[in-house]
Amino acid sequence: MKLKIIHTNDVHSNFDNYKKVVTLINQHKDENTIVLDAGDFADFKSIELQGTKGMAAIELLEAGGYDAITIGNNEMFNGIDTLEYMVSNSPIPFISNNMYKKDRSPINGVKSSVILEKNGLRILLTGSSPDMGVFNEGLGIYMTDYTNAIKEEINNNEGKYDICILLSHIGTFADELLAEEIKEIDIIVSAHDHKLFEKAKIINKTFMNSAGNYGEHIGIMEIEIHGGKVHLIHSETISTKDIQEDEQIDSILRFNKEKAVEVLSEPLYSLEHPLWHDVVEENPISNLIAGGLKDMLGTEIGLINSGICNAGVFHEMTEKKLIEICPSPLNPTSFEIQGKYLKEALEQSLDTQVCLADGRGPGFRGRFVGRLHASGLQIEHNGKKILSIYVNDEVLEEEKWYLVGSSDYLQRGSGYPCLANNRNEKYLAEEIKDVIRLYGEKLDFCEGSFNHKWKEVSKIRG
Repeated sequence: MKLKIIHTNDVHSNFDNYKKVVTLINQHKDENTIVLDAGDFADFKSIELQGTKGMAAIELLEAGGYDAITIGNNEMFNGIDTLEYMVSNSPIPFISNNMYKKDRSPINGVKSSVILEKNGLRILLTGSSPDMGVFNEGLGIYMTDYTNAIKEEINNNEGKYDICILLSHIGTFADELLAEEIKEIDIIVSAHDHKLFEKAKIINKTFMNSAGNYGEHIGIMEIEIHGGKVHLIHSETISTKDIQEDEQIDSILRFNKEKAVEVLSEPLYSLEHPLWHDVVEENPISNLIAGGLKDMLGTEIGLINSGICNAGVFHEMTEKKLIEICPSPLNPTSFEIQGKYLKEALEQSLDTQVCLADGRGPGFRGRFVGRLHASGLQIEHNGKKILSIYVNDEVLEEEKWYLVGSSDYLQRGSGYPCLANNRNEKYLAEEIKDVIRLYGEKLDFCEGSFNHKWKEVSKIRG
């Protein structure tokens, strides 16, 4: 018996590339083919997904002929209610053997495993999702150990299948260990760390492949089963770069975008003052976020980098505008940090080149790092160096620990590495765009965002 597996992973709603993915799927599939995704297909930076509660992703997967998908971290990021809505209305099974609601009850619609039949071949498909650690509570989920969960699915289905395929959103390093430990796994479609293999690896007689990210490649594994043994005939990853776009996918995207734009363009409220944005210069929308974080998290200081936003808001607030200007799924985060590290980061922020550096980091969807904006601080400088910093009218002490409200991006030290020297971090499930939505409606916070926290001494005294 023969089986061809066409697989993707970590598409992250890069739907222009996905149009090409589907063209390749249609070119390479035959009567022995199954099509699988190893998670992070649905990234809610997409307007199409935000405005349809994720159902645009289901339409796209169905049109691509997918047989199953595992749940990655990005499928979780819009909350458990959206995930349940998606999977409960999906004809394509969403698989996770180690994810539950935070009360440890099953998530409606999620399968721990499924058995597919293809030309008489019984295929056990199970999938594992990543443990989000401190974010689990806020996301409303509870995670179990994926190794034990995989073993349990294999034991529960003993005698019911001919081959076992694991869709893993844990990462290739962990998957190599799984291949060594669990001999019953025949094939692993690996994801999460965006690794691109030229062809499948063979580890302890398990075949493992990963197709990079963003829909830039598809993976193919062709196998043959003889006498209970699985043989790899051929494997490769194929670039989508010069491939023609699929017209059906393009049509689905256009329809869902129109529907989503209509839903998301409903005004939430009007703005009394335009909240403009700049990457380098102090601006009101970044100050608004800093002030909102300080208030929301109950901290002494609010701190955010202006690169969190791509633009400002001028007339009215809508969900569409929030997604466009603040697409990063970053979370309000509090932590304690010493004054010396705050001063170091703020002084780095005077350097335009630091502000214009590539802001790339986990969860970051912007372009530049951007200047630091603060609430609860007054910063005096000469354009090159900081001369003094006041924390709520008291001089900042370098060895003192301060409670700061910020984002998980800055807490990890992304953009400003010295900020990673913190302790006692706590995270909220909300996103930074929720801070804009909540505090953009508060007139006192909006008006306060125009008060400068950065003051150049020569201009003060001149």
